[in-house]
Amino acid sequence: MSDILTAESGSKLYLLGNEAVVRGALENGISVAATYPGTPSSEIGDTFMDVAKDAGMYFEFSANEKVALEVAAAAAASGLRSFVWMKHVGLNVASDSFMSIAYTKIRAGMVVLTADDPSCWSSQNEQDNRWYARLGNTPVLEPSSPQEMHDLMKYAYEISEKSELPVLMRTTTRISHMRGVVTVGPVNVGKRKGEFEKDATRFPILPAIAYVAHKRIIATLAELAKDADASPWNKVYKRGGKLGIITSGPTFNYAMDVVDEYDLKADVLKLTYTYPFPEQTVLNFLKDHETILVAEEVDPIMEKEVLAILGKYGLQRKIYGKLDGTMPMPYEFSPDILKAGISKALGVTLPEKAAATSGLTLPARPPVWCAGCPHRATFYAAKKAVEHLGIKNAVFPADIGCYSLSAAAPYRMGDYCLSMGSSVGLANGIDAATDQKVMAFIGDSTFFHSGMPAVVNAVHGDHKIVIVVLDNRITAMTGGQPNPGMPMNGMGEVAPEISIEQIVKAMGVGFVKTVDPANLAATQAVMEEALQFDGVAAVISKHPCVMIKTEEKSEKSTRQKLIFTVDKEKCDECMVCVTQFSCPAMFIDKDGKVAIDAEQCNGCAVCVQVCPQKAFRVRR
Repeated sequence: MSDILTAESGSKLYLLGNEAVVRGALENGISVAATYPGTPSSEIGDTFMDVAKDAGMYFEFSANEKVALEVAAAAAASGLRSFVWMKHVGLNVASDSFMSIAYTKIRAGMVVLTADDPSCWSSQNEQDNRWYARLGNTPVLEPSSPQEMHDLMKYAYEISEKSELPVLMRTTTRISHMRGVVTVGPVNVGKRKGEFEKDATRFPILPAIAYVAHKRIIATLAELAKDADASPWNKVYKRGGKLGIITSGPTFNYAMDVVDEYDLKADVLKLTYTYPFPEQTVLNFLKDHETILVAEEVDPIMEKEVLAILGKYGLQRKIYGKLDGTMPMPYEFSPDILKAGISKALGVTLPEKAAATSGLTLPARPPVWCAGCPHRATFYAAKKAVEHLGIKNAVFPADIGCYSLSAAAPYRMGDYCLSMGSSVGLANGIDAATDQKVMAFIGDSTFFHSGMPAVVNAVHGDHKIVIVVLDNRITAMTGGQPNPGMPMNGMGEVAPEISIEQIVKAMGVGFVKTVDPANLAATQAVMEEALQFDGVAAVISKHPCVMIKTEEKSEKSTRQKLIFTVDKEKCDECMVCVTQFSCPAMFIDKDGKVAIDAEQCNGCAVCVQVCPQKAFRVRR
């Protein structure tokens, strides 16, 4: 990681796209950076956490994406270049403020990176954030490689400062997580402190100010459209022929793979500066080609722009794309998908290339909690509490995080989820609409992100719900970043630790108890108390994520490791451990007996408490 900061100009680094964009920011005078972690953008924050302090800049993991965007916007308004990034659904959280930034005319460059997730590899939806540029009056750049993620930062800050608008850089999972050789330039971190100069006609977004500003924004976008047409980043790759392919981002890579592999007579127009849409560039390309294939992932945004240009100028061209069914509407693309689309547009059948394959079918590997994960014990105790009290048809809204896996077998306890922080709000609604008992599950980072308002709502609405906060002392699913409940900030410095217990008590929650899920009996007992409480009850299930690496844990593991084994004499093959608790360190051996994989076992000892026959024992 240190090379990302210290590598000399002209050096070649082998970087993820997410790492390359950090180096690009460091080379272009960045002073302030902020984020809330979310895949596929998480590595950007992880990298800044490693280098920000040595670089002499400010970086933070904010409480949520809206706060992160506001931190960056305020820095830009104070004359410092800023950078904020998030996964695509994170921009939904930040959108309330994002929509108004263009109206204020920022004073220094500001880049907003949205990492979209076609095919929903790690997300709850497949939205296309290019729409946000049109809603928020923001220029868009779409890189197609790590080198471009690096290089476009310079271009983005130039556009931002010329227009006094933030620039939206749209990546996707494949570009953010692509690794490639990146040639770097000189590091040039900006000054640490700026100055906010008050301007009553600019920064307070009052109706009279917004009324005037919107007219200015329209004129600015018209000027930027000329820049997009003249941009060297919008480029034609000539191969001859009557077919023209219009594409951007990762789809450009797939298109060029097919065109070059089959030596096709097709020209490719790669659009990188995609909004304002480069009308004249596209018009000239349309005039030169009789047939056009528009290849873009998720929504047919460019395709509709192309059709609008044809209508505006009265051109007749055959357009292939998503709207006629040539290209699939959902999910990310691949070279095979581009091959099929190009074949249809050309009216030919491209031969199949022989592929090396073993002929083996890979087994399905659903995501599971790690061996020793405290979430497994928490859900197990909650489920046993509900069963012991004889509660029928209980509802378990869950949330975004590792604990969303509770929806899978054998727990089946993630009944409803919409977005970050939605579990408690959904519990409010279910309690209002039904007579069912409701137990909402939310993580510590998610609680700080967007869970707190719904807790206030629950207390004020006199709802009868149980809120279980799974405090594993980390933001786990995105890679182990700090959150406000930890005594460390994004710079790796000591920071005040915010108490979840004190917050919910201050909100008026009548029942608040903290448990360690490693003690199943005690946790189940508290869960039963909470379920019988007449009001809002909060159970904070506190136990560190097994992936947290600490000096204390490392020293302890060096001294001794608890290895659990199964006493075959005591095991009566009830399979409770496998079918109900379901730790991945357990398996059925060739003799049909339960066994433990010592390499996976983390020594949590919860299996000892789960087994009715006490057949699990420790070997030091």
